[in-house]
This record gives sequence, structure tokens and C-alpha cells, in this order.
Amino acid sequence: MNFLAEAAEAENPLLPAWPELIIGLICFFIVFGFLGKKLLPSIEKVLSERRDAIEGGLERAEEAQAEAQRTLEQYRAELADARHEAARITEHAREQGAVLITEMREEGQRQREAIVTAGHAQIEADRKQATAVLRHDVGALATELASRIVGESLQDSARQSGIIDRFLDELEAKATVAEGAVK
Repeated sequence: MNFLAEAAEAENPLLPAWPELIIGLICFFIVFGFLGKKLLPSIEKVLSERRDAIEGGLERAEEAQAEAQRTLEQYRAELADARHEAARITEHAREQGAVLITEMREEGQRQREAIVTAGHAQIEADRKQATAVLRHDVGALATELASRIVGESLQDSARQSGIIDRFLDELEAKATVAEGAVK
């Protein structure tokens, strides 16, 4: 039975033989040491580079974002200044427009007054001319009428002028008195 136990023990596939176990462990440690000495530093280096790239990328992104924020603030300030300047220019133009309108109104008023004054002067000149023509015509008619009534010629111009002027002055005086009474 002893033999069977040894045979059963030798044939157990789960338990390796001692020399194979020792050789396997030595090979494992050699491969593990080789990988630890050669491959692990390379892996660490790649991971370190990747970490630096990621962290550097984040830092660069933060710097870029800060720069973009500063630029945005600068543009906003410039835009606010431009709006302020536009408002100032608009207000200045409004003020100039108001001054120009006032000046144009004053100029129009002066021109109107000049036209009215010239019109009054023209009316006065026309009135004097019409009065002179009317005096002459009324005088001629009155002289002719008086000549027919009296029956003799009253064509003496000096006498005729004096009579006509006195008659018309009396009429003007009566008209002035009548105007004063009406007012």
C-alpha cells in the first residue's frame, strides 16, 4: 500500500515536483527582475511624460482661458468706451443741430423783418405816389368842375395848386379826426 500512496502522490498533477518548482521560481524572479530593471523604468517614463503632458495641457488651457478672459474684458472695456464716445458724439451733434436750428430761425426772423420793412417802405412809397397822382387827378377834375360851375377858366396853375392843396389838407384833417374818434 505504500507503493500505491507513492504512486498516487507522484501522479498528482496539482503538486509539481520540487526541482521544477525551484527552477520555475528562479526563472520567475529573473524575468521579474529583468522586467523591473528594463521595462518598468520605460513604463514609468511614459507615464510620467503622459502625466506631464496632461498637467501641462491643463496648465496651458488654464493660461489660455485666463488670457481669453483678459482679452474679453479688454474688448468689453473698449466696446464700452466706443459706446460712450458714440453717445458723446451723438449728443454733441444734437447740440450743434439745436444751435444751427436756432441760428437758422434767427436768420429767418431777420430776413422776414427785412422783407416786412422793405414791404412797408414800398407800400409807403406807393401810397405817397398814389396820393400825389390822386391829388393831381382830383385837382384837375375839381378845377374842371369848378370851371364849368363858375363859367370861367380856372386853369391858372398856381391858384389851382393852392386851392387843391388846401381842400385836400382839410379832407385829411377831417379823416384823421374821424379815425381818432373811432379808436
